[in-house]
Amino acid sequence: MNNTFTHALARAIPSAGRHCQPRASLFRQARVFSTTPRISESPDETPSALGRAFQAARLEEAAQDNSPESALTKMMRGSRAPVSADYSKMAQSLEAEMLKRPYSDHAPPHRLHVLSHRRNTILTLTRPNGSPLMSMGTGALGFRKARRGGYDPGLQISSHVFAQIQERGLLLEIKSLEIIFRGFHLGRQAFVKALLGNEGRNIRGLVCRVSDSTRIKFGGARSPTVRRL
Repeated sequence: MNNTFTHALARAIPSAGRHCQPRASLFRQARVFSTTPRISESPDETPSALGRAFQAARLEEAAQDNSPESALTKMMRGSRAPVSADYSKMAQSLEAEMLKRPYSDHAPPHRLHVLSHRRNTILTLTRPNGSPLMSMGTGALGFRKARRGGYDPGLQISSHVFAQIQERGLLLEIKSLEIIFRGFHLGRQAFVKALLGNEGRNIRGLVCRVSDSTRIKFGGARSPTVRRL
């Protein structure tokens, strides 16, 4: 009796009958013993229909434009692998691991030793294992005796070493560079000036670390007296 009255009322007043219609139970809506999501029965909303429409559009574009550039672009787009949903989580974990150990996954750098003595300035480039690649002092540029320890000789030898690194093709081998200073004389300031200037524009981008290995004396034998002129 109640169902007959409800259907009659629904036909008479559609807006009122929409709220009065009996709803199906949750047990009937659920798919028993199935974990796959429900797919809409409409053929226009299925993924296969969307995929066919997208493929037809791409074929139409290929028919209109047959240039080699567009074909290469389409080939690159077609070979692109799908991105995993967990990629962001993996990137975050990798970034956190690199912050904990910043030098763990990197190859050991090449080293450029800068010996700044009061009588000379010597630059030595070594491999990560310590074997030398290049070693030059201010005497190789024609400076003799007391003139070798000045500011200008240090600036010239620094620029010359940077040019030799580029001419010998060592920039292809060097992935990262560590600079090790030794001494606090004028050649050290000249090297820093050359590295930050136009001469070192291709070298300073490779620098990953700067350290100081100047020897400090604690006790020991008595130092010689300072020469007075």
